[in-house]
Amino acid sequence: MELNLSETKTKHEGERAGSDLVIRAETKLYYDLHAPAETPAPLLVALHGYGSNKGWMTREARLHAPEGFAVAALQGPHQHLKEPKEKGGPLRYGFGWLTNFHPEDSVALHHRALLDLIGALVGQGVARRDSVFLLGFSQSCALNYRFAFTHRDTLRGCVGICGGVPGDWETSELYGETDASVLHLHGTRDEFYPPARVEGYAAALGTRARDVELKAYDAGHEFAPAMRADVRAWLAARARS
Repeated sequence: MELNLSETKTKHEGERAGSDLVIRAETKLYYDLHAPAETPAPLLVALHGYGSNKGWMTREARLHAPEGFAVAALQGPHQHLKEPKEKGGPLRYGFGWLTNFHPEDSVALHHRALLDLIGALVGQGVARRDSVFLLGFSQSCALNYRFAFTHRDTLRGCVGICGGVPGDWETSELYGETDASVLHLHGTRDEFYPPARVEGYAAALGTRARDVELKAYDAGHEFAPAMRADVRAWLAARARS
């Protein structure tokens, strides 16, 4: 079939041009779910760090969750390929939560995904509305704090591990006081979030939450066994109260 270029040009004459124009499109986000025998149950929603995936976070979250908790691990929307572990092996994949291009869109998608996931699991009778906890590692920490202090009546508690607080914590008008408890864990050998960077987090988070605890561990940018035990105890205590 021939394409008549003159006709095509004529059809586009007089049309408006622009950049960063927007259309709305639907996307799918994937998650793994472990539900206990007795439901509705306290719910731990776990988010992985940059370059990881829901399968890895599901395994870690179940090690952090007390017995009887439901666990949901949500996967980030931004996929990228990773080099194979062995030369000639299959390409691996990882996921992230943010992009530098219009990061506010990534934040909005993160908030909508969490609200929809929590609403679905409560509606299905899997989770208790009054006992929803959020756990994030590395990149997802600051995003989770944005969510916790924006949607202030949604969570019972928020756990951050080896991550940061929002960069606009001091300037944004979106964040307010919440009754949700906050637990922030970090490693003293973490090259991304060293003690000097983290030491002010308790005071900062404490300006908007009454129950804030900051704990340090002999660890790098990783989960340590002692962290898992402390998170389990912390979650169990607040699920009961």
